[in-house]
Amino acid sequence: MTSPSRAPAPDPHFEITDVNRVRRYHHRARYDHATVFAILDRGLVAHVAFVHEGRPVVIPMAYGRDGDRLFLHGARKGRITTAAEGEPVSVGVTLVDGIVVARSLFDSSMNYRAVVIHGHAFELNDDAERMHALRCIVEHNMPGRWDEVRPPSAQELKATTVLEVAIESASAKVREGGDAEPIEPGAENVWCGVVPISTTLGSPVPDARVLASVPIPPSVRRRAG
Repeated sequence: MTSPSRAPAPDPHFEITDVNRVRRYHHRARYDHATVFAILDRGLVAHVAFVHEGRPVVIPMAYGRDGDRLFLHGARKGRITTAAEGEPVSVGVTLVDGIVVARSLFDSSMNYRAVVIHGHAFELNDDAERMHALRCIVEHNMPGRWDEVRPPSAQELKATTVLEVAIESASAKVREGGDAEPIEPGAENVWCGVVPISTTLGSPVPDARVLASVPIPPSVRRRAG
């Protein structure tokens, strides 16, 4: 007796189109959800590109993610928050892992993990959705902090625009290793290698107005390692 056939699992990859296709060094391209989401979850700053009053603009922003949705927030009168509803945006997040010192200037490079996503930005107006998005942004940067302090006040919420960008298309590009080019005659004695780059969190520094008796909260202790 043969076992019943099972429906294939959804393809955990973004469809490759002219929008997200990596055009140079195709072997470094990644389109799977796992790689894209891992880079987004590790990054801290997203560079958000959009068109405002006919001009291209790129703004570094904090962000949060929930599944295939990216959340952004800004002042009510900010450029990205006053752009037309549903405008296309492109968001880039890059992690730099090292400087590749090659035997030639032309072959010098960097090791990196980078993601570019494409979607449309829509303002969230539902109060519950807005609070959920803001919580995702806070928890992305400082996990556990949302429950340690008061929630945003009505006045703060009124002054803030919260945007949702559904990740419609995305691709990652990853470079690893050192100088991969052949050694040219006479270059055997030229040093080459990789200078690693790592982002570390230092010891927490309390604000001058914090009483000496106030302990460091668990979220900060965990984040600082």
